[in-house]
Formats: sequence, structure tokens, C-alpha cells
Amino acid sequence: MSASPSSTGTEPGARIGPNAIIRMAEALRGEIGAEGTAQLFEAAGLAHHLAEVPQHMVDERDVIALHRVVRRELGLDRTARVAREAGRLTGDYVLAHRIPKPAQYLLRILPRALARRALLAAIGRNAWTFVGSGLFSAETGPVVRITIANCPLCRDEKASRPLCDYYAATFERLFRALVARDIVAREIACQAQGDPACVFELT
Repeated sequence: MSASPSSTGTEPGARIGPNAIIRMAEALRGEIGAEGTAQLFEAAGLAHHLAEVPQHMVDERDVIALHRVVRRELGLDRTARVAREAGRLTGDYVLAHRIPKPAQYLLRILPRALARRALLAAIGRNAWTFVGSGLFSAETGPVVRITIANCPLCRDEKASRPLCDYYAATFERLFRALVARDIVAREIACQAQGDPACVFELT
């Protein structure tokens, strides 16, 4: 299942789950401290999300603004480190609160090929919670490939390297916990580099 696509810009009313804000804040505090985190949220116009932790879906423009400001202020390499930690924390949250324990147990005992397909299907059904107005698609086989077109994390950005470490780390955390501990997720194409969509491979 995929979220509603948008060919240009951000659709009014498009929403993303609050983990994209909450876990970035946690990762930033670990990297630059509470004061530095507050300054970045203020610069992004998102101080209200620190004053009151969001409990529901947030406007995707908030997520876009936060990632853009963090990249601008911390640089690409440091932002990648923060975003990967935020993605790992998001994966932890999903495992603790969103995937029932019996389902996790079943995935772990299934053959890898079946577990990959089952987990990918579950991620696809819930893609609307994390891609906003982007468009999710996926394919599985020896290599799992996830594609997000009109990706909110790097929308309208230009860079010499892939920017969507948050998604890559979230996918990696879930697949390592539920399919195989040696799985690695890499973003092999990114819209910020001029590619038509952001593509993630899990091998």
C-alpha cells in the first residue's frame, strides 16, 4: 500500500507520525545537548514540539523543516549520524509499541524469504504513517528494495550524497530485529542527487 502521491511540492494536510520529530529530538540531545537542540527547533519554527511532545501525526512540513535546518547547521556527515540514531530509536519504538510480540516471534522463526515478504508487506500497509505525501513501493527477492518517490526528507534539496539516513536506519533496525541480524540497509539512489526517487536496498 502506498501513500497519496504528489508530483510537486508538499500537499496541504499531508501528515507524518510524531516519531520523525520525537526521535530526532532525542538523537540531537545526545549529539549536541538540550540547549543546542532547542536552538535548532527554534530555527525550524518548531519550538512548540519541544514544549509539548506531539502525540499525534504532525504536518509533514514540520519534518521537512527540521531535517533541512539540521543539515544546514550541522553539515551532512553529522546530520547523517543524528538521523541514523533517530531512525534506530524509531525502530525500537515500533518494536516496543506497534508490532505485537506474537507477530515478532513468528517473523523470527519463519524462513528468511518468508519473513522478508511478511515484514515488507506490513511496512507497506503502514507507509502512510511515515512518507506523508510521498509514494511508497517495494519489491522483495534476494535483495529487498524500497522506493519512496517525492520523499519528504530530501524534498527540494541538492546534495553530493544520499540524505535519507533516517529511513535507512529505521528499515535496518526492523529487519535486523525480525529477519536477520546481519542485514544492512543502504540508500542507493536519492532525489537530492537528481535521482527520480529515493531507493533503499536491504541485503
